[in-house]
Amino acid sequence: MPMLPGFATAEGTSRYRERFAEFKSKEFFRLTKQQLWWSSIGLGTYLGEPNASTDNNYVGAMVAALLSGINVIDTAINYRHQRSERNLGTALQQVVGAAAGKLQRDEVVVCTKAGYLTLDGDMPPDPSAYFRREYVQPGILDPSLVTGMNCMAPEFLEDQMDRSRKNLQLETIDVFYLHNPESQFGAGLSRNEFLARMKPAFQMLERAVVAGKIRHFGIATWNGLRMPPEAADAINLIDLVGLAREVAGAGHHFRFIQMPFSLAMHEGWGFKNQRSGEDAYTVFELAARLEINVVGSATLSQGNLTSGLPPIVGEKMSMATESQNAIQFARSAPGITTSLVGMSSQQHVHDNMGVALHQPASRESWLSLFGS
Repeated sequence: MPMLPGFATAEGTSRYRERFAEFKSKEFFRLTKQQLWWSSIGLGTYLGEPNASTDNNYVGAMVAALLSGINVIDTAINYRHQRSERNLGTALQQVVGAAAGKLQRDEVVVCTKAGYLTLDGDMPPDPSAYFRREYVQPGILDPSLVTGMNCMAPEFLEDQMDRSRKNLQLETIDVFYLHNPESQFGAGLSRNEFLARMKPAFQMLERAVVAGKIRHFGIATWNGLRMPPEAADAINLIDLVGLAREVAGAGHHFRFIQMPFSLAMHEGWGFKNQRSGEDAYTVFELAARLEINVVGSATLSQGNLTSGLPPIVGEKMSMATESQNAIQFARSAPGITTSLVGMSSQQHVHDNMGVALHQPASRESWLSLFGS
């Protein structure tokens, strides 16, 4: 199957938005700093067993999402041993491929991540032997640069990028994230050593933009942007933007961050853990100043926010189900572009899209959940 050419564009995502006038009027789509219209809900692909039945369910969910108003799909090469990426490649061929013609490539935003050592489809009898044969012996991976199964070395990242493009059957990935780079602090790196390790990765990513392999890049974190500034694995966003400017000037392509944001984890909006000189900012505040788009992950906290929510959440969010209330909270946060929700069935897509027929929660209702 030939790789699909193209990438998400301002014209294409605007065309996609026009397809869903009933959602457009409800402010379901958000305009990024690059003038791309992103659906305020994105489909996540982390959970699920690495088996054929889950593959089929994901492909069905992805097709349903793309045809229902969700034009952002997020994955990673290590999700389900590369199977989630391959499922997305299959779904895109069914919707965007020349034989399908239901959507055009420039309407869809595809995001993936790299950084973790990953297997290929199934669990091999000897994973260590697999990694030695696949990565170490060919010189792709230097084991001394691996920390907790995570590697930010440019040679490894570029190899993963090319594998992802093959899995996705895409010439160009819209957003390519470095996956949990804070894991590198597990090697006892200082802040300066961490930035020194990240610089060649940023240089490789800028070269990949020029080569047409990716359009933009960023970091997808779990702890890094939620921690107190003195924490061992805390990331200061302004340091990374400074590094991006050092590598490529003001026109750099480090334009996206992804971090958990939900009723359970809302540090991005409420915790002033980012330092710029004497000033302190929340991640959302600083990202806005730096023209960085914020994407929220773990919107349902891996299913933990689908039931048992405090009654006031339903009172203020006013959705039909508790899952929808949790999604409405996350996507209504001031400063967020898209909230990612794991959806591995068409029914999940149908249920979650119920929020698209409603305006985001008012600032007053949203803030009231914090007693503000």
